[in-house]
Order: sequence, then structure tokens, then C-alpha cells
Amino acid sequence: MPNYIEMPKLADTMTEGTLVKWRKKIGDKVATGDVVADVETDKATMEMESFDDGILHEFLVKEGEKVAIGSKLAVLLSKGEQAPAPGSLPPQAAPAAKTAAPAASSTGSAPTASAPATAGAGSTGGAARSAGGRVKSSPLARKIAAERGIDISALGGTGPGGRIVAKDVQTAQARPAAAASGAAPIAYATAGEGDQVTALSGMRRIIAERLLASKTQIPHFYLHLEVDAGPLMKMRAQLNAGSEAAGGVKLTVNDFILKAVVAAAVKVPAVNASFAGDSVIQFASVNLSVAVAVDDGLVTPVVRNANTKSLKDISEAVKDLATRARGKKLKPDEYQGGTITVSNLGAFGIEFFDAIINPPQAAIVSVGAILKKPVVGPNDTIIVGQRLAIGLSADHRVVDGAVAASYLAEIKRLVESPALLLI
Repeated sequence: MPNYIEMPKLADTMTEGTLVKWRKKIGDKVATGDVVADVETDKATMEMESFDDGILHEFLVKEGEKVAIGSKLAVLLSKGEQAPAPGSLPPQAAPAAKTAAPAASSTGSAPTASAPATAGAGSTGGAARSAGGRVKSSPLARKIAAERGIDISALGGTGPGGRIVAKDVQTAQARPAAAASGAAPIAYATAGEGDQVTALSGMRRIIAERLLASKTQIPHFYLHLEVDAGPLMKMRAQLNAGSEAAGGVKLTVNDFILKAVVAAAVKVPAVNASFAGDSVIQFASVNLSVAVAVDDGLVTPVVRNANTKSLKDISEAVKDLATRARGKKLKPDEYQGGTITVSNLGAFGIEFFDAIINPPQAAIVSVGAILKKPVVGPNDTIIVGQRLAIGLSADHRVVDGAVAASYLAEIKRLVESPALLLI
């Protein structure tokens, strides 16, 4: 029996992957651990290794094809082994990506809920049922179906054993009737003549699912304050002048903010936590997630143990992670396991905003642009000041208002006394 190279699960959110490029040719010898292909997941492009030895006999998937986890990608033969007869290869796993999903409009909306529910990927004319007759489906799939007014029993499931998962419901069009709970279904835009329609990518679909879950399942509350950024700007200019003269790293405003966020989380550790159902986990280390805009959405690479790193260390780590995030070269452990997130839109001129919590974290810090404003100076004089708006979105199940206020106050203290960030 030949061995097969199969599509592995390279990330926790991965259900399918795109085979970007084969690194081996037909007839090449392959050893365990050899990199045989590049695979694109919803987050990054990664190297795929072989788990067996053999000679590469046949490609079953072409470059650019998207297939489900577990799909057979290529045939490996042992030395002297006969090639399998044509047509004798086992069937492939049904890739969810080959289901015709409803396309999103250029504004990110899905098609309108105007047609009867239709079966999704892997449909066999109805949902798989348990011995008791209950439709096999995940809790999230049932929740989405109820919100959109979809008859879940009419769908086909792509999960294990035909189980209906969230993706199957999202690729089905909703009924115009109200949901079973009595709530009105979500209204979606309809593309008209000349409108650009773009199907959701894997990354955009994951972002949509996570943010919907965050806003509907996490009780957000928001705090804001304004910081005097003058001292920070002065110190940054001094440090950069000396560093550049010596050929060193150039520090950004965001580097100082990130260091302040981490140091404040050490001082007020209750924000560096997560809700765990019947308990709250307060993390020993601050694993800092930094929001990075990429072509297809947003990723949050993680600076691990940021509480042990200097301002310079954090600056270098973030620059490296951001570069590789934009090139889809992050490894799974480089964008998982964060404990608190920072989102900075200052470069776009945004003065202040409220960010959505990155689950399962309990807090995200939003950072705006530094603006020159008239402020009250010594002896009630009006002077030109440099002001920075910082916000905090927190999970009220984990973080109380007074704790969140103390945390923001600590960030303010550190930013206004930036020499403390160098200690």
C-alpha cells in the first residue's frame, strides 16, 4: 500500500488550506521532515513537512487548489513498490471550499435573506441525525441558523460524521420569515447591476465569526482618557537622534505605547486575564497582541513574555512580526496565545475609537493620533499641547470599572513620564 501526503491542520482555526507551491518534483526522494509544499491557511503561508519516507510518485492536488484537512495531496511509494492502478486511489475528503458560498458585496455584506434555505456543502438531501433523530449540529451553527431564520434540518453538514458546523449555515441563504425565536433575521444587502461582488476569503470569514461572537457574547464597556504626549515626543526625538547616529533602531510612538501597555498590565494584572466559564484566569506573563492590517483583513501577532522585554526588544519584535504578518509568513504560535491587545489607528489620523475585544482576552487598548491642541498651561495660560487619546474596551465579566480606570491611569502615568519605560 502506498503512503500519502495529506493536508495537515496547521492552525487551530484551519478547516482547509490552499496548496500554494510544490517544493518537490515527481520522482524526488522524500524523507520524514522534508518540506514538500507551501500551504496557505486563513492566517499565513506555511511550510508543510512530510511525515513519511518515499519517492514522490503522483500529485493529487494542483498548485492553487483549496482542499479540506485530511485530503490526500500526493502519493509516496517505497523503493520497489508498484504504483497503484488508475482509479484505485481512495476518494478525497470533501473540501468545504468547493461549496458555492454566497458572495459578499464590496462593503463586506452577504446576499440578502430572500430565498428559501438551501443545503450547504456536502449535502445529501438533509442533515445527518443522531440515533434519537436529533440533527447533528454545533451550538454556534444552531445559533446562527436561528438568527438568520434558516431551517437547519435542510442543510448538509461538512463536519465529522456529517455534523452541521457554523460554516454550513453561513453558506446557506436564509428564509424571509422571522427566526424561530421570534427575532427578525439579519438583513443583508443585495448586489445590483455593476456592483462588485467578492467572496469572503478564509481570513475574512474567520474575522467575521470571531468579531460577531465577541460583540454578542462579551459584555463590553469602554473608558477613555487624554494623555499629554509632549514628554514622550521629546524623549523619542532624543533617543532616535542618538540611536540613528550609531546605526541603531528607530523607535516609533507605538513602541512607547506598547511598552506602557505591558508595564501597566504588570502593575494592574487583573486586566491581563480571561473569562473561563466558571472561573477567571489571570495570566502570569503578558503576551502582547498587536493588531496589524494586512491585505485581507487583520492579524494580531503576539510578542510573548513582553513583560520581560525592554523597549528596544519590543520594538524589534513588533517590526519583525508585522513584516512577516503582511507576507503571510507567521507560524501558528506567533499569532495565538495573546493575553491583551493593542490597536493603533493613529497613523490614519483617527483621534479616538472603541476597539472590539479579541477573544478570549478581556481587554484591548485603542490608540489614536497625537494632535496639537490648545490646552490650559501654568497660571491658566493657553498653550499648544500635544494630546493623545487612549481607550480601553474591557470584558465586564472579568474587569470592573475601577480596575479598568486604574489601568488606564497607569498607562497615562507612564506615557507622561516616559523615562520610566527605560528602566
